[in-house]
Amino acid sequence: MNSAYYAGGCFWGVEYYMQKHAGVISVVSGYMGGHLDNPQYAQVKTGTTGHYECVRVDYNPLEVSYERLTKLFFEIHDPVQKNGQGYDIGTQYRSAIFYRDESEKEIASNLIEVLKSKGYDVATRLLPVSRFWEAEAYHQDYYDNNGKIPDCHSYVKRF
Repeated sequence: MNSAYYAGGCFWGVEYYMQKHAGVISVVSGYMGGHLDNPQYAQVKTGTTGHYECVRVDYNPLEVSYERLTKLFFEIHDPVQKNGQGYDIGTQYRSAIFYRDESEKEIASNLIEVLKSKGYDVATRLLPVSRFWEAEAYHQDYYDNNGKIPDCHSYVKRF
């Protein structure tokens, strides 16, 4: 099993689409990138902690590649929107890929270059993985548990 980390606006929508992909074992909503230990949603939503709403995607690399998951990430959120996603505005909703090693960084960077060659002004940042803090239980599997579908995320074929 491998893990990949993506921030693409509200973690509920990213989690919803990622967990439906073949080869994905689990998706956990959480926080990454800030300066506060054990952040809570009430703190992160202020936009002052430096955290991103992020998901950890645990997957079987024999069934799905990191590149395929990263392509999916770029197709389920708007990678050109700065400082938010849809109507969710703030630093906690920025787009980022947190890479674990140089291979992941290179794959993500190459995909960004492909998008730029297609005319996209990509705002997604590439950052090294830092401590992942799992979000509160009520954020996990939010849409599945509430019988809803994402309103800030949708699938758009870009590759």
